[in-house]
Amino acid sequence: MISTKVNLAGVEFKNPVMEGSGTFGSGAEYSAYVDLNKLGAVVTKGVANVPWPGNPTPRIAETSSGMLNAIGLQNPGIDVFIERDIPFLKQYDTRIVVNVCGKTTEDYLEVVERLADTDVDMLEINISCPNVKEGGIAFGQDPKAVEAITKAVKAKAKQPVIMKLSPNVTDITVMAKAAEAGGADVLSMINTLTGMKIDIERKTFALANKTGGLSGPAIKPVAVRMVYQAAHAVKIPIIGMGGITCAEDAIEFILAGASAVAVGTANFMNPYTTVEVVKGIEDYMTRHGVKDIKELVGAVK
Repeated sequence: MISTKVNLAGVEFKNPVMEGSGTFGSGAEYSAYVDLNKLGAVVTKGVANVPWPGNPTPRIAETSSGMLNAIGLQNPGIDVFIERDIPFLKQYDTRIVVNVCGKTTEDYLEVVERLADTDVDMLEINISCPNVKEGGIAFGQDPKAVEAITKAVKAKAKQPVIMKLSPNVTDITVMAKAAEAGGADVLSMINTLTGMKIDIERKTFALANKTGGLSGPAIKPVAVRMVYQAAHAVKIPIIGMGGITCAEDAIEFILAGASAVAVGTANFMNPYTTVEVVKGIEDYMTRHGVKDIKELVGAVK
């Protein structure tokens, strides 16, 4: 009998597989294809203190082995989320991880405080958001800001806190250590890499926003490298993500040091990817005589 259970900051997941925020709505739109009971967790789309309209269109473009998006974290806000999405997700036997976004520290804290008395399991803080008070640089690109916002969130949060790190930095270990110093319980990484595409026939940008977040298989080698580096720099668990399309990709992240994994862009190509990854990990463990998935975490030194 094999065990795929993982424990992240005292929260037990039946398996290490979830989906990346923003690629699954808040579960409802994929529930026709995926039995959410089979996932370790459902990670919601970013939730802000007020509704966000998002960026102008076009805001998605395909690239070689990936896609660019500049959705701008469009979401209906915390009121709708509490009223509509939490009751929907509570029907399923899966953990609920809420992704929180904001433009100022106060924005984040407002959402965190509203979620304190709700039945959600963990909070994932998206620090790739531009910090409007600091002239638009993302919270996650300055280690002092990473530590400060982590501390502020931890002071208000009733649930364990996952800090989602931006890869758009010189040294990911500096950001990982800053989040750990601020009291983060878990790290999730990586968020998208900043990219650009130009339509040469129209001689204009493919995205109205000019730049967007690059995701998909193209970023996987960068993501695996960053997870490996961070796993050797901090003692807290890591959720690895970035270009996972199959179980083999997920296992690569686990061997590099991730305790859990998230599937993102692949959901757009194949809505069944998450459940296929769960099954593939089980098959791999059986084939290699691995009794407990924890034996694989960080096994490649």
